[in-house]
Amino acid sequence: MLRRRQASGQFVETALAEELAAAALGARDRALAQELVYGVVRWERTLDWLIERKAVRRPPDAPVQALLRLGLYQIFWLSRIPDHAAVFETVELAEALGGDGVAAFVNALLRGYLREFDAARQAIKELQRRDPATGWSHPAWLVSRWTERWGPEATARLLEWNNTPPVTFARINTLQARPEKVIERWRMHENVEYDFGRWDWIPENTLFQLRSHPSLERLETFRRGHFYVQDPSTLLAVRLLDPQPGDRILDACAAPGGKTTYIAQVVGDEAEIIAEDISEDRLALIRENCKRLAVVSVETRLAQPDAPGRPEFDRVLVDAPCSNTGVLRRRLEARWRTRPADLRQLADHQLELLTRAAARVRPGGAVVYSTCSLEPEENSVVIERFLAAQPQFHLAIQRSLLPHEDHVDGAFAARLDRKADGPD
Repeated sequence: MLRRRQASGQFVETALAEELAAAALGARDRALAQELVYGVVRWERTLDWLIERKAVRRPPDAPVQALLRLGLYQIFWLSRIPDHAAVFETVELAEALGGDGVAAFVNALLRGYLREFDAARQAIKELQRRDPATGWSHPAWLVSRWTERWGPEATARLLEWNNTPPVTFARINTLQARPEKVIERWRMHENVEYDFGRWDWIPENTLFQLRSHPSLERLETFRRGHFYVQDPSTLLAVRLLDPQPGDRILDACAAPGGKTTYIAQVVGDEAEIIAEDISEDRLALIRENCKRLAVVSVETRLAQPDAPGRPEFDRVLVDAPCSNTGVLRRRLEARWRTRPADLRQLADHQLELLTRAAARVRPGGAVVYSTCSLEPEENSVVIERFLAAQPQFHLAIQRSLLPHEDHVDGAFAARLDRKADGPD
């Protein structure tokens, strides 16, 4: 069922969430199911390399390949599952799938790796040095372009980052609560363990890393809108936007509303903020988050791509759809879905979005363009193409965040100021 959902274009995170919602599983089993699915997707290419080493004369079909990936992931990457349990459960599934012959094949391959565990672990480490795309389970074309740009050592750090499960960050909603009161409740009543963090684009003591916590839905501080889950990198664009109380502001690609509600927070909920997106379902997510965070300055509107834009906003934010190469540890399938040719197509669409949004900026105003991509075609090159065609704008500042250097998700943001005496 999960594979059919993926084949239809649905991302694995969404497909798994829907499957788990329909399943009668306890919290521990739900967490394990998520770990298995996410881990197999992350390490798919390396797992397949392990399988190929042992199945040269008998390549398995797709269902058996999936079972072998599950078994090998537990053996090599999931230490809390005993090896014998991982093999037993996988073989049981194989028998139900294809009978004794399939079960015997799966059993032999998995037990062969148990006998050679140390040697196989060393072989994976050597593979990561010799063939990092296979050893770190990434597309070869992406590893090649990153290596050319940053060199092998920095690229290896990025690949390792991408295969590390993401951490949870909580942005305190200062419209509803003071940071010291939230962390006191976390510590005294909600069993939340947290770390302070410092980022030069975020005010101190307003964003925390949650090291461990109960499910968010069980936390009163979450239900009452005292915080919003958001990576530090996503706040850079709002910092460059520099919204002010009384501004008329457009968030042109706003769902699910993290940046929108942070804009409202920065201005004390005292601005006119229009949040647009392409579907009512996406707008509903924005409204839901605004309601929980008690944000009242936001109005949601369905985007009208073909409508002529008029310069009516002081500030516009365009957080453009992109390849997601800066957030591969969160967007698990993006590494397998994106192709080199997609970058140019995405860049053309991004330039179109930026151009339409910029037409809605008043003289003297500003537009901020942002992505969660690491690729120049989607970032600095889009800005260069835009400026070449729009002389009434100039680049005020641009900045990139790199996971292997800044220890946050990858992001790019650029602020483009419209000249006060420019044409309307």
